[in-house]
Amino acid sequence: MTPAERWLSATWPLVQQRLPAPPATVLDVGCGSLGGFIPMLVEAGYDAVGIDPTAPDAPHYQQVEFEHADLPAEVDAMVASTSLHHVANPALVIDGMVAALAPGGIVVVVEWASERFDEQTARWCFGHLGDEEGWLHELRDEWRASALEWPTYFDGWLEREGLHSGARLVRLLEERLERQLLAEGPYYFADLADVTEAEEQAAIGTGQVQAGRIDYVGTRPRRAHA
Repeated sequence: MTPAERWLSATWPLVQQRLPAPPATVLDVGCGSLGGFIPMLVEAGYDAVGIDPTAPDAPHYQQVEFEHADLPAEVDAMVASTSLHHVANPALVIDGMVAALAPGGIVVVVEWASERFDEQTARWCFGHLGDEEGWLHELRDEWRASALEWPTYFDGWLEREGLHSGARLVRLLEERLERQLLAEGPYYFADLADVTEAEEQAAIGTGQVQAGRIDYVGTRPRRAHA
C-alpha cells in the first residue's frame, strides 16, 4: 500500500464509528487525488461526496475547492483528514462546513499537530525512513542542506508552505462546534518503513516522540426552540 492508503486504512475506523448511520449524507472535504474515504463511505451505504480540486474524475466527487462546491442543503456529517492545515483560510472553510451542516450534524477532523514536531520527533522519524520517497525525505534532506538549527529551519518551512498549526485548527473548531472528542495519537507511521501505528504509539508512550495526530469530533449546535 502507498502511505496515503495506509493512512486511510488506519484512520477509517475512527471516522466510521463517529458517523451517523447510513444512508446519511457525508462530505469528505479535501479528499485528495486518491478519493479519501469516499470508496469506504459508498460501500457502507452513505450518500457521500468528496470535494477537492484534485479529486478523481468519477461519480461521488467534485473537482473544486470547498468554497466553490455545490453543496446539499443540509449535510449530516463532514470529514476532513489532513486537509485543513493546507487551506489558505481555515476559518472561512470551517465556517462553510458548519453552515452546510444540519443542526446536530457531525464534523470529524483528523489533523497534524505540526507544533509538536520537535527535533527529537523529527530525528526519530528520519531514522525510520525507507527507500520510498516522500515528504519526510524531502524535509530531512532540505534541513541537512540548510545547516540551520531545527526550530529555525522548521518554522521557516511551515511559513513557506503556508501550513496552519493543529492548535489553531482546534481553536477554530471549538469556537464553532460542540466538542464530542479531542484526542491525540500517532501520525507519522504511514510514511515510515516497517513502523506500525501501535509501534509509534509505544514510542509516544516512552517519550521518544510527540503525538502528532489530532482527532477532533464536534457537532453543530441545534437551533434554539422558538
